[in-house]
Amino acid sequence: MGGITWGYVLRRVGMWLLTILIGTTLIFMIPRLAPGDPVAAMIGRMQAQAGFVENSAQIIEAWRARFGLDQPLYVQYFNYLFNSLRFDFGYSLASFPGRVNEMVLNALPWTIGLLSLATVLSFIIGNTIGALMAWDRTPGILRTLLPTTLTFTSIPFFMLGILLIYVFAFGLRWLPPSGAYGRGLTQGFNLAFMSSVAYHAILPAMAIVVTSMGLWAIGMRGMMITTAGEDYMILAQAKGLKPSRIFWLYGVRNSILPQVTALALTLGAIVGGSLLVEYIFAYPGVGYLLYQGIVTSDYTLIQGIVFMLIFVTATAVLVLDLIYPLIDPRITFERG
Repeated sequence: MGGITWGYVLRRVGMWLLTILIGTTLIFMIPRLAPGDPVAAMIGRMQAQAGFVENSAQIIEAWRARFGLDQPLYVQYFNYLFNSLRFDFGYSLASFPGRVNEMVLNALPWTIGLLSLATVLSFIIGNTIGALMAWDRTPGILRTLLPTTLTFTSIPFFMLGILLIYVFAFGLRWLPPSGAYGRGLTQGFNLAFMSSVAYHAILPAMAIVVTSMGLWAIGMRGMMITTAGEDYMILAQAKGLKPSRIFWLYGVRNSILPQVTALALTLGAIVGGSLLVEYIFAYPGVGYLLYQGIVTSDYTLIQGIVFMLIFVTATAVLVLDLIYPLIDPRITFERG
């Protein structure tokens, strides 16, 4: 880490702040460019349920004032920036008096659990497949079978989810089609509840893993082919080292660095892709919550969730930039 200069660190932190600022500005503007008014839409839903809402015009005006939507756009923007710096996203427009922070915190453990498992499995399986496809000592039968795993990459997450529900839930009846745990169970760290959560997570996790591991395999295959011609690989073979050691410690280790970078950059995309997966499986995660916010034009909920995604992704990239010398000692930043 001694090769990292303060100038480099400051530039990276500056890019981190700029990324968050640009992302925050975009997620403030985009929902407001869409047609419709969230308060009017809320009153419309109330009318659909009750048949009639008395003094609806006055209610809309009062609620717009309550949420600050009657203020000029620039005032709303600066208020939003100030609140975002404090991670205070206010009340949900569609689920008042629920607060966005509480709603996200309730949904976050489900998404973290599902995506952590799915992402790790996809990363490990995909990179292993890609490395084996490029390794000249891979058995012929594996060289024939492994490329077939890449065909699932072209299938969207939600399409495969529908197929999995049809086959494993309604066809074979092996797995539940929806939900995060069985009915009548008490949430907590007990065996019955945790096993039910794992059981219900199999299908949504499978939909994410199967459709995303091909991308890791393609990237890893290209890096392994490039690495195979490096001098240290030739030297390792000339020394007579075990093929397995050359494969893992020389080939995979030196090819995995760009994949780790890609992992940080795709965290947001993975969460975005899981949105429809969570919706299809009625999984109570952040993706399903974001879907509800989009459908109901809930500005505050959309802004809160997307801001957290931008912050986490940008921070992951920043941390990776700063720890690169630990991952690969050949990398230094002496000149920033």
